[in-house]
Amino acid sequence: MDNESVINIYADGGCRGNPGPGGWGVLMQSGSTEKELCGGEPDTTNNRMELTAVIRALEALKRPASVNVHTDSQYVQKGISVWIHNWKRNGWRTSDKKPVKNADLWQILDGLAKQHEIKWLWVKGHAGHPGNERADALANRGIDELLAARPTT
Repeated sequence: MDNESVINIYADGGCRGNPGPGGWGVLMQSGSTEKELCGGEPDTTNNRMELTAVIRALEALKRPASVNVHTDSQYVQKGISVWIHNWKRNGWRTSDKKPVKNADLWQILDGLAKQHEIKWLWVKGHAGHPGNERADALANRGIDELLAARPTT
């Protein structure tokens, strides 16, 4: 498969406070085409924003695709690649029988991931990786726009 047909997704999420106001950002690249997405939520966690970034990216795809998802979240990368199989087998419970955190988002991500051929790639965050740095800036923009839209008291 040539590089023109692969979609590279760089996804990042974060919070100011954890929990606190959060944002997610996505850079999507296919050949010479780019698309940026971002958003925010008023009361959330880092992990929820990391998951939301990937979910929003996959939702933006119009048809099944070959995708490389680049994330600096080992929670997302390991969760979807390794841990999710046992969670599903155990009825969305962890190995110590506790409910899986963020199961609502994991279930959405699982359904979306089945529609595509995806490589889940971990990248070191805040290490100068251009795609990850742009996704991080978009996640921060999501928080900034959220906070700017809040009424002041």
